[in-house]
Amino acid sequence: MNSPFLTLVQEKMWTKRYAKRTIESYIYWIKAFIIFNGKKHPVDCHNEQVEAFLSHLSNVMNVAPKTQALALNALVFMYKHIINNELTLELNFNKSHIQQKLPVVLTTQEISQLLPQVNANFLLICQLMYGSGLRLMEAVRLRVQDIDFDYHAVRVWQGKGSKNRCVTLAKELVKPLKLQINSVELLFQMDMNNPSYQGVYLPFALSKKYPNARTELGWHYLFPSKRLSLDPEVNALRRHHINETALRKVVKQAALQANIKKNVTCHTLRHSFATHLLQRGADIRTVQEQLGHTDIRTTQIYTHVLEQGANGVRSPLSDLI
Repeated sequence: MNSPFLTLVQEKMWTKRYAKRTIESYIYWIKAFIIFNGKKHPVDCHNEQVEAFLSHLSNVMNVAPKTQALALNALVFMYKHIINNELTLELNFNKSHIQQKLPVVLTTQEISQLLPQVNANFLLICQLMYGSGLRLMEAVRLRVQDIDFDYHAVRVWQGKGSKNRCVTLAKELVKPLKLQINSVELLFQMDMNNPSYQGVYLPFALSKKYPNARTELGWHYLFPSKRLSLDPEVNALRRHHINETALRKVVKQAALQANIKKNVTCHTLRHSFATHLLQRGADIRTVQEQLGHTDIRTTQIYTHVLEQGANGVRSPLSDLI
């Protein structure tokens, strides 16, 4: 990183144990704020400039409310922890109000068409995303010990909003998952014989609580990368999880091969999971728990994509045909 100031922000966030993706996002928006103000140093800017920048994101850039909130959080962190001059709690800026889009959902027939087209190396994780309603990063970050075969459950730790939850595991995936764990164990044994290998990545709190966990099979990723890589935080040789970008590309390619015209992403599998549960008569509270939604209103969006949506109203056109 060329900017000493941005490097300082990054190092401060590392010491406070922020997630890598959060650090990248904060750095991006702080840099955007500096450029917006003609590369003026943030110490020479404050409430007024922050208000103008956030309004610009809404009025000109037309960003989503969550994006604008992320930019605000980045600037709040910078002024509180780096510049030591906190922003006012009464910032006056134009808030983004973009109407929420209905999720893209595949039919069960389309799911049946899609999955056979998925690259074999990524099929199991796609089946988990659909079968258990997992988000992309929740799936790739699964550890071996997160699969509970006795209770047919998947334990999701530190999901969105740092929430933990337990979700259903399709019994059809038990055998493939056991085979996957066997392959992970072979990689694990090979890595442990490598004198340069320093164990799997663990968040700071866990590494302190469980000092031997880095070299235990259960803590290793369920879907590991084919290659070892250096942990940039401590320059240690580790085996990370599979690359999420590669998984996104695989799902896109599978949708093309299956001739599905909808805009299919990894998250479409989660949307389809929720909708299909509701179609089968699952209680919306149960679906909310499975998805890990804090607010049931977030879950209710799926009721709008069901065939019996619009409160089950029959169209008058149906009486004419």
